[in-house]
Amino acid sequence: MSHPHPELSAPPALADHGLRVTAFGGLGEIGRNMTAFEHQGRLLIVDCGVLFPEDHQPGVDLVLPDWSSISDRLDTVEALVLTHGHEDHIGATPYLLRERGDIPLVGSELTLALLGSKLREHRLRETVHHVVKEGDRMSFGPFELEFVAVNHSIPDALAVAIRTSAGTVLHTGDFKMDQLPLDGRITDLRAFARLGEEGVDLFLTDSTNAETPGFTPTEKAITPVIDQVFRESKQRIIVACFASHIHRVQQVLDAAYAHERQVAWVGRSMVRNMGIARDLGYLRVPPNTVVEAKQLADLPAERQVLISTGSQGEPMSALSRIAQRNHHFVHIEEGDTVLLASSLIPGNENAVYRVINGLSRWGARVVHKGNAMVHVSGHASAGELLYCYNIVKPRNVLPVHGEIRHMLANAELARMTGVENVVVAQDGMVVDLVDGVAEIVGKVDCGYVYVDGSSVGDVTESDLKDRRILGEEGFVSVIVVLDSVTGKVASGPEIHARGNAIDAASLQEVKPAIIEALDRAVAEGNTDTYALQQTVRRVVGRWVSSTHRRRPMIIPVVLES
Repeated sequence: MSHPHPELSAPPALADHGLRVTAFGGLGEIGRNMTAFEHQGRLLIVDCGVLFPEDHQPGVDLVLPDWSSISDRLDTVEALVLTHGHEDHIGATPYLLRERGDIPLVGSELTLALLGSKLREHRLRETVHHVVKEGDRMSFGPFELEFVAVNHSIPDALAVAIRTSAGTVLHTGDFKMDQLPLDGRITDLRAFARLGEEGVDLFLTDSTNAETPGFTPTEKAITPVIDQVFRESKQRIIVACFASHIHRVQQVLDAAYAHERQVAWVGRSMVRNMGIARDLGYLRVPPNTVVEAKQLADLPAERQVLISTGSQGEPMSALSRIAQRNHHFVHIEEGDTVLLASSLIPGNENAVYRVINGLSRWGARVVHKGNAMVHVSGHASAGELLYCYNIVKPRNVLPVHGEIRHMLANAELARMTGVENVVVAQDGMVVDLVDGVAEIVGKVDCGYVYVDGSSVGDVTESDLKDRRILGEEGFVSVIVVLDSVTGKVASGPEIHARGNAIDAASLQEVKPAIIEALDRAVAEGNTDTYALQQTVRRVVGRWVSSTHRRRPMIIPVVLES
């Protein structure tokens, strides 16, 4: 089994008859999925998603894949294939299209509809797009594509088989093997088996649940739990879930109809996505069930249902504002029921529990995955992955979509079924398939690309380090004016501290040390302003560290009069 190698050089030239696979995101993390396939000088990209920032990335809105290694070759991209409509697979597409706006887009009807609304938000014109469904085949340059139905937590998801003269690749996308799906659309294992009979040279498989034994429960297992919540609730019900989780919303709509309640969407993305799903027929809305949010106020509480965004505790989401009682028209009341119908994304636990506590404080009953079966995963567990390996019988396996522990667990499953060559790579590692054998041959630069407001890629790790210091330690500013003739301190030092509980009286103690250090530096011939600022920074830094046990950001300014 091949493991990641931290010290890899740039990859060699690709053999004429070879296929190169490079992931720019999604390997070693859950999010920002993007993989490029190169053959005969042409590129095919599968997925282009975002990663949502964590606490150690303050001020960041989104994290994008780093496709800088192919930025000068985007004219060779034959198409961008989107396996399904989740943000971690389509969310970065507008940023890629800013660099080349005419890349053909390929995906299912719902996937491209969700992407279309996103492109309009970014004020990008829709490029050439190809709506495909399971069983369809298309060719783009040297890549022949076949699409296979897979079941996931959003309708219309697809796996893609990529046939080239170098071999056949099967990319599952995100999938599970729910045998009783709400929409009746199961993962097409017959197609997987048929492709296996033809010969799959490289199998890219979803790793998210590889550590979870057995099979992922069916979505229908949640229906009785939702029905029980509706049966027991005497007042308003607020359901929070992902704005793309159409299956879950369908279950809530059906329960609301059965219990004679009316439903309203809350949150811009929820309103947008459910409108798209309803118009395309992926969401069946029972008659007289959905109303405008503000119309619910005219109904008694026992007939109200709100379906909201914010299941991950996002600070600006509708549910977070409801929990803080600053939503402009939804006010939580004692006896309301809040149903968090989603999983906890790793890293979001504190934010979610903060929202749960806020809702509970106002007297709401909060039903969540910790106390009821209100969510099942959208990803295949270990038993399902073993099943797929046994029917596909791939020659090589490349685990994708997961943290490193998930990918290693997935690799072990493949090995247990007899796959001899399993390649565990991480973002930026280059895997070549040549003469039927896949191996890591090198690495390209592949860091995080941060979106901060309208800025894309301008925020660096150094900037984030500064933000963390400011957030945790505050800052101290020092302004000193020197006489341009004598070099002596003419005014100041004027010192201010913010965010670190260092009082103004205490700051007076360090002034003599600053003046003494500057006089000594000038006497030694150091008149460069930057050097003098560094002198001030060192003096103040040592004093704050020894006196207050803190390491704030120190901002010195030295001026001449």
